[in-house]
Amino acid sequence: MLVDRERLSAYAAPHLPGDGDITVERLAAGHSNLTFVVRRDGREWILRRPPEGPLLPTAHDVIREYRVMDLLARSGCGVRVPVVTVACEDPGVIGAPFYLMERVPGDVIREKLPEWAGEAERRAIGFELVDALVELHSAPVEPFVEAGIGRPSGYLARQLRRWRGQREGAKTRELPDYDVLSEWLETNLPMDAGSSLVHGDYKLDNVVLSGPRVAAILDWEMATVGDPLADLGYLMSFWIEPGEVDEFAEVAGNVTKEPGFPTRAEMVARYAERSGRDVTDLTAYVVLAIWKLAILLEGSYSRHLAGTTDDPFFALLDRGVPALLARARAVAGA
Repeated sequence: MLVDRERLSAYAAPHLPGDGDITVERLAAGHSNLTFVVRRDGREWILRRPPEGPLLPTAHDVIREYRVMDLLARSGCGVRVPVVTVACEDPGVIGAPFYLMERVPGDVIREKLPEWAGEAERRAIGFELVDALVELHSAPVEPFVEAGIGRPSGYLARQLRRWRGQREGAKTRELPDYDVLSEWLETNLPMDAGSSLVHGDYKLDNVVLSGPRVAAILDWEMATVGDPLADLGYLMSFWIEPGEVDEFAEVAGNVTKEPGFPTRAEMVARYAERSGRDVTDLTAYVVLAIWKLAILLEGSYSRHLAGTTDDPFFALLDRGVPALLARARAVAGA
């Protein structure tokens, strides 16, 4: 049982308004941490817990995710985050650490556009994603450094070391493109372009939309202090344009190919204008983003092979991870 309702009720009831029974329903959305809707007296919260193991080291850290959102809310900096309610580090309650946050109403776009999203709204969504990212990168970093969530320098070098280690921790097969890209990044990663809070997984299906406006940014488990252009490169790595071949739509998504969405060049130009940052060459950041995602998903594929996940998506990673690495190699020209 992924969430024991009675144990959860005993722990969470004092922290939630109302006095009725607590109900729990699993959501099918997403392929990372497990997500549930908790209901009581007409109100809804989201519960997040890690999947069942084995897990990559430092991956699926829901308590870190809670701390980041809590610090952002306390800072009053205006970054769009859900209101967190309570966190539990004791795995004895439901079998794993977890936290609760208020559910933000709206749409999360994955494979299908909502009916209200015409061409004008699609264009607005693209620029809203950029504007919300600029806000995120304007948040004060000191509270996060003091809390041990990242360091103010050396981010890109640490990322290379960390994700190489993650790959070794989930090595179930040879991936020749991974090795080529690892060497390419060693040579081509620039010095950090600055320091800010970075989300680490910033893309269209990790925000809640209220109409075309970004109402809340979700999935903060990989957030840290680092180079803001890493987030921009990650967002662009998912931004497929009309006429482009999407080797693995289950991973990268493809709704941005629809008419109306701004181009990558327009998105990057808006980020430069709103942030004042130099975005001349994002290639290494885009390659790093795809390479990291491939390593993360290879860990999920490893769990699939071990039989510790019931997500049918992970079976597709047999070809999905090599497709991502091939795409990263094409972007790099390696």
